[in-house]
Amino acid sequence: MKFDLHTHHFRCGHADGNIRDYIEAGIQAGLQVIGISDHSPFLCSEEDQAFPQIYMAKSQLAEYVQEVLELKKEYEGRIDVLLGLETDYFPEYVELYRSTLAKYPFDYLIGSVHNIEGVSIFNKNRWKNLTKAQKVAVKEGYYELIAQSARSGMFQILGHIDAMKGNYPLFSEIAAVEAVDGTLKIIAECGVAIEINTSGKSKLVGGWYPSDAILERALHYGVEVTFGSDAHIPSRVGDEWELVRTRLREIGYTEWVYYKEKKKKTVPL
Repeated sequence: MKFDLHTHHFRCGHADGNIRDYIEAGIQAGLQVIGISDHSPFLCSEEDQAFPQIYMAKSQLAEYVQEVLELKKEYEGRIDVLLGLETDYFPEYVELYRSTLAKYPFDYLIGSVHNIEGVSIFNKNRWKNLTKAQKVAVKEGYYELIAQSARSGMFQILGHIDAMKGNYPLFSEIAAVEAVDGTLKIIAECGVAIEINTSGKSKLVGGWYPSDAILERALHYGVEVTFGSDAHIPSRVGDEWELVRTRLREIGYTEWVYYKEKKKKTVPL
């Protein structure tokens, strides 16, 4: 069973192609299941599309859902198309997101932390002139938000849980083991899966999220895993799926999961 739960398309403003392009790419890649999970609208503003190069417009959400559901029917028997969404975790707006997204029949939601204190996690300039202690505090704050997102009960999957290393590879060397392990314990207790996300190759770090070291500790704490290419171009759908499966087996995993109608489906590795 080959699946990819993390794909985007033109509505988010920073991906190429339409939903059909990604489904067709999934078929070409030999997938049996593809999840469409574009960025949710930014609900924290009265504007319809506050950040047009990051999030879809509020007015596009219903049409996005409808298009995926129509394509699900069209491709039935060829590939299982799942309705997903990647949404940021903003603690102060969690109930707004919960109530808004509850109106739609999502198969799963991916919760991702993309901002800390109003600054993108991919902004490498944030690290300039910080002391060692300040860097540790930033990393601890990042993992506290991820832990909160797991506790929120909103998400089936947590996205790229060490993506802060994307444009700052030294992030992995910042000593905050207790924060990472504490977050992994909470994720396991909450029954939320983490994704192995292969899009890090597009950043300075040039690798997957999360690191092997985190995956080893995740296994120790009983955290379940899934796969997401985080494709922003159709050709990346299913990218490095076989390599990820092999690595997970080497680490000691025997299965991974995906979600349909918010119910977990377990797949042997």
